[in-house]
Amino acid sequence: MRVITGSARGRRLETLEGEDVRPTTDRIKEAVFSIIQFEVEGRSFLDLFSGSGQMGIEALSRGAKSAFFIDNSKKSIETVKKNLKTTKLETNAKVFSMDYMSFLAVNEEEFDIAFLDPPYRTGTLQKALELVVDTMKDTGIIIAENPLDEEILSNYGNFVLDRQYRYGKIKVSTFRHKDFV
Repeated sequence: MRVITGSARGRRLETLEGEDVRPTTDRIKEAVFSIIQFEVEGRSFLDLFSGSGQMGIEALSRGAKSAFFIDNSKKSIETVKKNLKTTKLETNAKVFSMDYMSFLAVNEEEFDIAFLDPPYRTGTLQKALELVVDTMKDTGIIIAENPLDEEILSNYGNFVLDRQYRYGKIKVSTFRHKDFV
């Protein structure tokens, strides 16, 4: 796994091993950043279930003002920190070792972009979508990755489903504020 473009282009990122880990594929990562390519620079990025941190790191590499990495796995957090050091992007990164609900309950930051890729088929995505809308700027975008057979609603708070993209057995959904769709 490598950083696709930007200041850390081509840098190899560490990944996590094990059955509980399912990194976003390069194909999906490229697709996500194609969708938001003109919305990243100078913006704040939330990588809510960060794993190795590759999505937030890609955002920082492309000029995001800041990226917040949240994961409840100590191994994931260690990997995020290593990857930030390797890419020399630690300055604008904030890393939190905590579960998403705790983070969203205490967070005071407003985000421009949120990427959610929690464990599949656990109900976590639906709950996270309900909560993350309160941390978003009205002009922001929420991106959710999940399997085709996992249902999500067409709106969460003031954020409504904008588009869905299919990549094999995975779908990527974007949500925007109802006033900006």
